[in-house]
Amino acid sequence: MLRTNREKLVKLSVVGEIASPTTKNVYNISTNGVPCILPGVGGITYNLRVGDFACGWEADHVEPCVSTTNKENDVRSGGAANTAYNILSCIGNQAVVASGDAKGQIGTVTGKHGGIEHVLIDFNPEIVDRLLIGDKIQIKAYGTGLKLLDFPDIKLVNMDPCLLDAINPYVNGGMLEVPVTHVIPASIMGSGLGANQVNSGDYDIQLFDTSIVEQFGLEDLRLGALVAILDADHSYGRIYRKGAVSVGVIVHANCVTAGHGPGVTSLMTSAIGAIVPKINPKANLASLLKLRADI
Repeated sequence: MLRTNREKLVKLSVVGEIASPTTKNVYNISTNGVPCILPGVGGITYNLRVGDFACGWEADHVEPCVSTTNKENDVRSGGAANTAYNILSCIGNQAVVASGDAKGQIGTVTGKHGGIEHVLIDFNPEIVDRLLIGDKIQIKAYGTGLKLLDFPDIKLVNMDPCLLDAINPYVNGGMLEVPVTHVIPASIMGSGLGANQVNSGDYDIQLFDTSIVEQFGLEDLRLGALVAILDADHSYGRIYRKGAVSVGVIVHANCVTAGHGPGVTSLMTSAIGAIVPKINPKANLASLLKLRADI
């Protein structure tokens, strides 16, 4: 087992509620210049969850399963409460329904979506049918500050220690082999570049160049998939750095608008390329965290 500082991490309660779908502009303009009216962020998505394909839907930025936010953001905190909710929640954290007909039921944090600043949570379908917009969800936030004690050149973010255990990276000398479903060139990464931190939010894989999609086999990307982004350093924000490697998880569906696509929340990064991606079709939260039996 990899040596970590997990026994030094603080576990906190953070609370959000199921967010309503929102629409700022009725039309989204596609890269072909076509006005589109499509489902987008927020709400309870009944037929899309981790393990499903990220592309092919009549949708733009749709978030799988349950989208949550902290409404203190709107009342008195000036945004600080929702910022903490997003920063402290980590992928793999346990989420417990705290109100409504599904009170007491348990789900799992599977992603963070920047811009809208949502934390995304997966529940079994029978639980989802009992949820309502506005239901409170308490997350046991655990993982912020997680470190690999023997790999100072690899930085971990947004990751519950249970997810690190499930990924089970293979130590090969001074390198760490990490299972991923795809490798992605930094040249097609879009919205989210330039952020000065990666402890919340995501950035998007642009899939508008069909030759790149075919070359890297990106047509079958799935929500919840671990992917490696080559020549991308996420140590202090998201930048292009030759030789760097970052690994993240796909958190929302494809988009029609320029600069956007399936979103990736960061999990680990090495500015010197100490991460070696290894292709494994099962490298998906649905399998790693046993969220679905059919994936």
